[in-house]
Order: sequence, then C-alpha cells, then structure tokens
Amino acid sequence: MRKLLNTLFVTTPDTYLALDGENIVVKKEDTKLGRVPLHNLEGIVTTGYLGASPALMRKCAEKNIALTFLTSSGRFGSRVTGGTTGNVMLRKKQYRISDVEEESIQIARHFIIGKLYNQRWMLERMTRDNGMRIDVEQFKQISEELKKYIEAIRQSTELETLMGIEGQAANRYFLLFDQMILQQKSDFGFYGRNRRPPLDNVNAMLSLAYTLLAQECAAALETVGLDPYVGFLHQDRPGRVSLALDLMEELRGIYADRFVLTLINKKVVTAKDFIKKEGGAVLLTDDGRKKFFKSWQDKKQEQIQHPFLGEKINWGLVPYVQALLLSRFLRKDLDGYPPFLWK
Repeated sequence: MRKLLNTLFVTTPDTYLALDGENIVVKKEDTKLGRVPLHNLEGIVTTGYLGASPALMRKCAEKNIALTFLTSSGRFGSRVTGGTTGNVMLRKKQYRISDVEEESIQIARHFIIGKLYNQRWMLERMTRDNGMRIDVEQFKQISEELKKYIEAIRQSTELETLMGIEGQAANRYFLLFDQMILQQKSDFGFYGRNRRPPLDNVNAMLSLAYTLLAQECAAALETVGLDPYVGFLHQDRPGRVSLALDLMEELRGIYADRFVLTLINKKVVTAKDFIKKEGGAVLLTDDGRKKFFKSWQDKKQEQIQHPFLGEKINWGLVPYVQALLLSRFLRKDLDGYPPFLWK
C-alpha cells in the first residue's frame, strides 16, 4: 500500500478494501494492513481481486474519488466514479492538444528525450561494468550520437521530424544490443529488430515485453482519466493505444530492454524455452512464458527511487506515476511534463 500524488495504490495480493467512518481500511483476511483518511485522496487503485465494500464504493462516488480495479497482471478492469468529474475536462484538453501539432510536439519531445536519455544511461553503464567484454569506443561514440539526437529533438518543431530523429537514434542504439548480450551468445544473437512475427529468440522476448508494458501504460492512463487511444506522438489509429505507446517510450530501454537482457544474461530463459513455427515465427513455449511472466511480476515488485518525486516506489508503479504527472501537467498543476530520467 502506497500513497503517491494523492492517489492510494494497493498492490498487496488478496486484499479487501472497506470503509470505516471517513477512512479507507485495507484488510487481508482478519488483519488490517493500513488505514488512510479519504478527505485528501483523489484516487484509489487496487490490484486485489477480492474487491471493495459497497459502502466504500458509494462513499468514493460521493467524494469524486476514482476507485480503479486492475487485474493482478496490471490490466485495466473497471473504474467506479460519481457524477461528472474533472476527467471530462481533462480528456477534452487531451483531445484539443492532440489535434494541434504545435502543442502535441511540446509533450511528444519529452517522451523521446526520456527514451534516449535512458538508453544513453544503459550504454554508459555497460562501458563501466563490462568494459573488457564490449567495444567501449563504439559504445562511447554512439552514446555521444544519442546526446546530439537529444539536442536535435529539443529543437524539432514537426512531429515528422521528431519521428525521423527517433528512428535514426533507435537504429544506432540497436547496433549495440547484441554486445549487451553477455551469455548464451549462440542461442541469443541479435541482428536487428524484427516483429509481426518475431524471427528469433531475442525479438520474441522484446515483443512480449513491449506488449506487456503497453498494456500497463494503457491501464495507468485509464486510471488517471486519460484516453489511452489518443496520443501526442503516435497518431490516432483504430484499435491502437497511441497515448500508451507515447508514455512507454521513455521506459522501453530502461525497463523492457534491460528486463530481457537480464533474463538472457542470468540464464533465466534458455534456448529450450522457444519454439519456431513453420512460417518462421519464434515464440516462447508454455514453460517459457511462465518463466517470463513470473520474472515480469517479480521485476514490478523491485523498489527504486523515482527520479522526479524522490520517493521509493515499486517499478510496477512507474507507469502510474508518469500517467499522474502527465495528467497534472495537462491540468496545469505542473509547468512541464517530467519524463522518467533514470539515474
């Protein structure tokens, strides 16, 4: 249980939420895990499948406290709200900005700056920790290139230009990805990004990690009242969670890519966890997916210090904090959107 930005996150499994006077009480079986006053809460997010009492749901509706239910894997389930709330105004602001490129790019730039900043951190970390096993000169060169791309992004005034710079930077970053695979090289070679379908073991895991991250970003945006289908960088397309894809950009390398590299380098997954279909598609086996999903859930429980808030949170809460910060910027509670810049 953790309170951040006036939102209470209840991530402990098998919990039940109840009302006691003007307080929310979090219970697990016969034990009270915590008690928080409702008067200064804007939202409650829970992953416990046991649910909440009708009295609490009614009180939250009366006080315009959004009560959001997620699945244990982080998917959005439902949200209980009262009458018309600020979410309507928030979404109208989101739609207006999305329709104006000059305003959209002001936000979109931060997503890509965060992405390249975090990728640079990964490259610098590799040169520091594994300098004898990689081409340090090449890593330093591409790190400097990413730095220049960040400056170019700051100056970009068109979304097409921004996407072009991001694509160039991604190509340079992925040139080094194979070197970051330090173990099981014969079974986990990386020769470039491919998808729909993935054609090798590494791309199979990257695609799955990106899918899970997109789902969690979509759930986070739903939780704070934003429309995950209307983005600022990724344009509208039927069925595509464009804003979730925007939000996940800054987390792709530092969260998803590092996660996949860890599974390989720590030999959590091996070649036997994959199967190749007749058409060339490579997929995880049932056992491989179980390992992957368990490790993903474990990763979400790891504690970090959020670089903007300066507070310790679980990795799994990062998309929700970023979604909250984005909503606060759109409501003009913040002067700018602070991307997740890992330190």
